[in-house]
Amino acid sequence: QVLWTFISSVINEGCGSFTSADTVIRSVRMPFFVHAQRVLVRNTLVLGHNIVVIVVAYAVLRVWPGWYAVFAIPGLALWVVDGLAIAMLLGAICARFRDIPPIVGSLLQIAFFVTPIIWTPKQLGPGRNWMLLGNPFFDVLEVVRAPLLGLAAGSHVWIAALVFSGALCATSWLFLSVARARIAFWM
Repeated sequence: QVLWTFISSVINEGCGSFTSADTVIRSVRMPFFVHAQRVLVRNTLVLGHNIVVIVVAYAVLRVWPGWYAVFAIPGLALWVVDGLAIAMLLGAICARFRDIPPIVGSLLQIAFFVTPIIWTPKQLGPGRNWMLLGNPFFDVLEVVRAPLLGLAAGSHVWIAALVFSGALCATSWLFLSVARARIAFWM
């Protein structure tokens, strides 16, 4: 749940990445990247503090995932790229349409229950793993969670997470290249 908290916080706060800095955007010319990065850095620092809880739990339970835990680092790097892209995309969309943030919050609550966070994919039963195929949160979460549990994330999980990340970055870039000049007027 610590990992999901990071993902949902970046998405929720990313909705307000531009609107919370509206006075700065209107008065100072600086890249929009900076405002999205502010959201990402703040939530990454919170994640760093919350990871201490995971390490303490490992120490108390005398469980260690082994060297697989090192493979969580590339997954976290992917999360940083995705977090920046989603904060910029949602920040621009929510600057234009002010009623989107509550919708995003509601969708994240639904995503929490349909993504294996408090349950495992094995609980779906045989032949029902197809339900996870269309859920991008599962693959993005699994590239960090599996190594922390002492498991290797499968290549299909990494491929799906990288495809999702590429699509997210491309969508963010395309939307911002079209809307960049108008964002200051949407504030």
